[in-house]
Amino acid sequence: MKERGIEMVVNFLVRAILGAALIFFVNQFLDSQEISVAVGLNPITFLTGGILGLPGIALLYGIVCWKIL
Repeated sequence: MKERGIEMVVNFLVRAILGAALIFFVNQFLDSQEISVAVGLNPITFLTGGILGLPGIALLYGIVCWKIL
């Protein structure tokens, strides 16, 4: 039981760190293309990436794009 909890925490942290890195690099790429769509790096986006993974990151960019319209 304890091992499963540790596995869940490690899984969350890996997804959150990779999600934050993905947001950083996508923001850099979009900035180099002069596209003004950027998701901020903050605790909420860190949690979203950790809990939802890649679909959560896509959701964040979708929300920002929707806000621009």
